[in-house]
Amino acid sequence: MDISVEKKKFESLLDAVTTASTAEELELSYLGRNGLINTLLKGMKDLAPEKRKNAGQDINIFKQEVTKLVKEKKDALHQKEEQNISIDVTLPPKDISHGTLHPITLAVEEITSIFNKIGFIRMSYPEVDWEHYAFEVLNMPVTHAARDDFETTFLNGDTDTKLGKMVLTPHTSNGQVREMERLGSKPPIRMINIGKCYRPNWDATHTPMFHQFEGLCVDTDITIANLKGTLDYFVKSYFGPNTEVRLRPHHFQFTEPSFEVDITCTMCKGTALIDGHKCKICKSGWLELGGTGMVHPNVLTAGGIDPSIYSGWAFGFGIERVNMMKYGIDDIRNYYTGDIRFLNLF
Repeated sequence: MDISVEKKKFESLLDAVTTASTAEELELSYLGRNGLINTLLKGMKDLAPEKRKNAGQDINIFKQEVTKLVKEKKDALHQKEEQNISIDVTLPPKDISHGTLHPITLAVEEITSIFNKIGFIRMSYPEVDWEHYAFEVLNMPVTHAARDDFETTFLNGDTDTKLGKMVLTPHTSNGQVREMERLGSKPPIRMINIGKCYRPNWDATHTPMFHQFEGLCVDTDITIANLKGTLDYFVKSYFGPNTEVRLRPHHFQFTEPSFEVDITCTMCKGTALIDGHKCKICKSGWLELGGTGMVHPNVLTAGGIDPSIYSGWAFGFGIERVNMMKYGIDDIRNYYTGDIRFLNLF
């Protein structure tokens, strides 16, 4: 085994290299797992014991030289290749990443458009409001569970003798009486109020901050039939023409009668089965959309409207929730992780 012969052979091969890729191939043939250096090291076992020490030193020196010379050659070739590349800096890049609107923003625009078509105006009311508008005028007494600090975020500050404490609004319903006051307590009212709400919850279906849209309609001769017709129109426009709506009796302080709104499951199409197995999303063929009902007479009175003349309906739905139901999203927290892989789906 003559290292000097191998060294001369290597230097000759290296001189003939003209591209960086060829240099990498030469490097692999000498320094790779099955390269010459490893072959020489494995052959040391066949040498006489007194020759192994010197042979090992010669091979290691040869390895260091090969490593150094190949690196220098590759660096030189890379630099030469870069100098030969002609770049037109006025041309746009091949791939341009286009930003998109957040899925919540897209949903807000779509919902606004749907209700604009039937004469509802989009309003916006405070995200930080008084207890008076968040609870009192909505027929929710001081003893109501929703007014507990485990359910609502109260702000530090002085308490107003008439309006009470300030809160981060737990629902968009604080805009109902404000809209009545804005119009001088003179119906008709057709409002869609979209805003942020705050509740101290955090899990797969709840976040401390979420978006809600509130519908309010007040006029003479408004009935549950008008409510059901409006819900049918929205659901079919947003989820698809084959989606059905049902109302289940419920209780809310600010509506009477009150209902929970269900729609046929967007995944199993109301069959409760997917590929012969029970639907994991709904388990029954129905999904809960939100709450609704006829505006309570006490709420109309608080807004300066005579409930013996006028009637109305209201609903409140979570935007994150309706979006989850539309697209089959299983974790509400996905909206706020900033994960570009999720956002790119919209």
